[in-house]
Amino acid sequence: MVVDDFNPNMETTKQKGDLAEKRAISFLEDKNYTILETNFYAKKLGEIDIIASRNQTYHFIEVKSALDYETAVNNITSSKLSKLKRSIDYFIQTKNIKNAYCIDVIIVTPTQIDFLENITI
Repeated sequence: MVVDDFNPNMETTKQKGDLAEKRAISFLEDKNYTILETNFYAKKLGEIDIIASRNQTYHFIEVKSALDYETAVNNITSSKLSKLKRSIDYFIQTKNIKNAYCIDVIIVTPTQIDFLENITI
């Protein structure tokens, strides 16, 4: 999937992130995921970019964007994953979720979107 309006010279990091998340949501919807929430903020624990479901499984999705795949992947740090896991635990407890879940990452670059499913922390 080519990201037509991805502009690496956008003014702010937030604008870049918002566009990457918009593209990630479109990508997921094309693959029959239901988007449940975006930018879920778990108090001081952190944020979950996208919460989606498919086949009765919750998908907690981190979106990373960069000019190239390697840079984006390297931005997935152990610290970020730890915060993500704490945020997921908070979401599951507060929403009383009993379904299976997994953690995914979507990498957005100017020329493609890559979906890394069910990563291990």
